[in-house]
Amino acid sequence: MIRLLLLLVVFLASPASAWARSVISAEEALARGEAAIGRALPDLELVDSDGRPFRLAEFAGRPLLVSFVYTGCSTVCPALVQNLYPAVKEAQRLFGAEGFATLTIGFDARNDRPERLRSFARAQGVDLPNWRFATADQPTIDALAETLGFAYWPSAGGFDHLALVSVIDREGRIYRQIYGGVFATPQIVEPLKDIVFGRERSLLSLPALVDRIRWFCTVYDPRADRYAFSYAFFFGLLAGGATLAGAGLWMLREWLRRAGSVRAP
Repeated sequence: MIRLLLLLVVFLASPASAWARSVISAEEALARGEAAIGRALPDLELVDSDGRPFRLAEFAGRPLLVSFVYTGCSTVCPALVQNLYPAVKEAQRLFGAEGFATLTIGFDARNDRPERLRSFARAQGVDLPNWRFATADQPTIDALAETLGFAYWPSAGGFDHLALVSVIDREGRIYRQIYGGVFATPQIVEPLKDIVFGRERSLLSLPALVDRIRWFCTVYDPRADRYAFSYAFFFGLLAGGATLAGAGLWMLREWLRRAGSVRAP
């Protein structure tokens, strides 16, 4: 994993901010990302690719995928978005377009203006609802990057940075970190499934029980690269129940037979 991270960095941008000026190793970048798990997302104000300001609090109550790019990149950043696209599309098919949101942040505040982010998204073919591209001033970007454990630093002519997608839960806390610029669909969908279907939720209500059943029964088919609802769980329950019932009836019949033999003169 560490060696992979060394390959998954991005080049060709402008100088970074004071917070990100020091070069760090891949091991330190990974440790920074892992240390962020459990932190709460700050309610910062950003500007989307249409020039409209919004606050991160708008995403409260549903899962959120957060990634970082910069528009001056022509290699890994476009690939990261393009590889994330099919996983997000499948997750939207599974959970609905309103079931979660995706946010890609341009961290080069000096150059990643709304119009450039808009062109970048269009060039990568991003046409899905609830996928926003946004930026902010450099202090805001740095505060968000530090919270999320996203590391970036200047290199010759540009930036190196950790290739990272952060999964934020309904309460606005970092639930999981996904590293690398190539994503298998389950890497993105499984943590979202945990949050949407509430794997950690108490089973004291019917909706929670239904969601837990959906969590068990929604399975990935690697041949089709799709998720589907599987009835195998129910068939297993029925088969197990039938076996237990049959064993119980047999035991009851044997007990009655022996009890009758004892009472006979």
